[in-house]
Amino acid sequence: MDLTLFTDVEIIFGLSILILLLFHKVRLSPILGFLVTGIVAGPYVLGIIREVEQVEVLSEIGIILLLFTIGVEMSIKELWDIKRFVLVGGGLQVAITTVLVYYISLYIGSSPNTALFLGFLVSLSSTAIVLKLFQEKGETYTTYGKISLGVLIFQDIVIVPMILLTPILAGVPSTSGDSSVTFLLKGLGIMLFVIINARWVMPALLFRITKTKSRELFLLTIIFTVFGTAWLTSRAGLSLALGAFLAGLIISESEYSHQAVGNMMPFKDVFISFFFVSIGMLMNVSFFLENVMILLALAALVIIVKSMAAGLVTFILGYPLRTTIITGLTLAQVGEFSFVLSNFGMSYGLLDEGLYQSFLSVSILTMAATPFVMNFSHKFSRKVLNMTKNPILINGLYAKSMGIYSADEMPGDENKEMHDHLIIVGYGFNGKTVSNAAKTAGISYVIIETNPETVRNERKKGERIYYGDATHEVVLDSANIKSARVLVVGISDFIATRAITDIARRMNPKIYIIARTRYMREVKTLSQLGADEVIPEEYETSVEIFSRLLKKYLVSDEKIHAFTKEIRANGYSMLRRHSIDAKKDTFSLKDELPGLDVTSFKIEEGSSIHGSTLKDIDLRNIHGTTVLAIRRGEKIIENPTGNTQLLSGDMLTVLGKPEKLCQLRNFLEGDFSGILSENCPYEEA
Repeated sequence: MDLTLFTDVEIIFGLSILILLLFHKVRLSPILGFLVTGIVAGPYVLGIIREVEQVEVLSEIGIILLLFTIGVEMSIKELWDIKRFVLVGGGLQVAITTVLVYYISLYIGSSPNTALFLGFLVSLSSTAIVLKLFQEKGETYTTYGKISLGVLIFQDIVIVPMILLTPILAGVPSTSGDSSVTFLLKGLGIMLFVIINARWVMPALLFRITKTKSRELFLLTIIFTVFGTAWLTSRAGLSLALGAFLAGLIISESEYSHQAVGNMMPFKDVFISFFFVSIGMLMNVSFFLENVMILLALAALVIIVKSMAAGLVTFILGYPLRTTIITGLTLAQVGEFSFVLSNFGMSYGLLDEGLYQSFLSVSILTMAATPFVMNFSHKFSRKVLNMTKNPILINGLYAKSMGIYSADEMPGDENKEMHDHLIIVGYGFNGKTVSNAAKTAGISYVIIETNPETVRNERKKGERIYYGDATHEVVLDSANIKSARVLVVGISDFIATRAITDIARRMNPKIYIIARTRYMREVKTLSQLGADEVIPEEYETSVEIFSRLLKKYLVSDEKIHAFTKEIRANGYSMLRRHSIDAKKDTFSLKDELPGLDVTSFKIEEGSSIHGSTLKDIDLRNIHGTTVLAIRRGEKIIENPTGNTQLLSGDMLTVLGKPEKLCQLRNFLEGDFSGILSENCPYEEA
């Protein structure tokens, strides 16, 4: 029995463990560790790996599984939502990069066909590295994360026509018998196949499979779907990786997508490591050392050219300077599919051995530099923003060319009339929810958003939304932050959230800042930067699970509400490392006024008490409650007297026992049966 491959795999694992432990100590990326593992174990250094071709096969499986998990986590709807990034952004990025590299290659002496082929190679970025780093940092759903993902998807698709053009550039007739019309029909057929399977076939099949409660059967079905779809696209002349991505999209539309990802994730992590190891094995260290200065200069040139191209595309799409810089530097490396394309270039004579090794070395250098470049992009963008005052650079092209108000170009009257208002940063799900609540409560607010299309569409609906990057002081100042009462930061970009919190606290020390974050680890940092409340999604998810658990055990809604309220209060205090003893010095309604609560009621249009005074309805004697304050529009009426008139739209802040407050709510809503306590299941104190 030949155990060569088994021995090589064991060597790779063992060497990877040692190198990754070392890299972890010095806080270097695991991706760089796998590349170094391949270089050390490969034929050009120690030469201890003999079956390089078989390791490359394992690496291809890793790419397939990576693209599958990306597809599962996206869904067809989300892909459609970023179609502009895919088609416009990806198309422009590949075209601009190819043209720039083409002319640079001509200048240094390459033939026109080779220069164009080098443009193809350099235009592709690394889906594996970028998305892995995004996933590790939780940046996948940031604005620059979505733009980068859209561009990367286009690159993964455009590799197919690039491969078909390679023999034409080399002057060799294409081996594919497909005409452009046939190729297009195949592509449309595959897309139709994906839609039908995602909509009807796969949900029904997985339902049948899960009814068996067999983990093995479920896993085999997922693996068969992944590799079957990849094989199908390969037979149609498309790439295996694209097929795996489409398989992920198919499964993403079913309710079993999370289970599928959970089952495949361990396999993906193992096989993707082989990809980076196999890339490292290809590098000729002797050639690199002999030409190290030239190769380093070329790698720096590639990073600069690709950053400029991707950044320019992001700017053309209308995004502000910060997003432009981060996106540009994120896509500055050469991608894994470039290695696939370079093999075709070698076989057709477009690349000689020296040029191939140069390309390989430069590509690995850009890949190795990616974690550092991506980390540097945030600091670099902040420095550039601090140096520029140009509103077009700060906010992007859309504010001028599309007639969209930018936050630093608000009309004077709108700016002056804002005071004691709410500022909402980000108009995603959280931003929409907060703005709707503010609108219902009659609270004046202003929204700042970096997506120009969202701004344009929402302004047409009458929403008070402006285009701008809230990490810049000019934008927050134009939103009149110095006169605002509350700032809500509801974006996915945790680095931008930090910056906004820090800037807002310095600009207005009295403002109340509520920041949303995806991860618990951000709570302490944001609190130290000045956030008054930090809402971590992880924590809120656990609270929701807890409340539903109690409901299953038939605990009353009132007790569940009390428990969750206490958990949130205590939990967030612990997350900020406030001592429990510190609570003794603060007023607590529950401790100081036991049995009482404070809530708010709105007087709706057509209410029977519209126009009445507090003395007329006599809430204190009849309902056992006291009105503490009344909000009327932006005006606050403190300590209202008996002669204070109540109007439709008023928001009453009322003190009383829970059962009395419930009865009052029923009275105000016209449900007089509630006065008999049948709809107020509270125990008398």
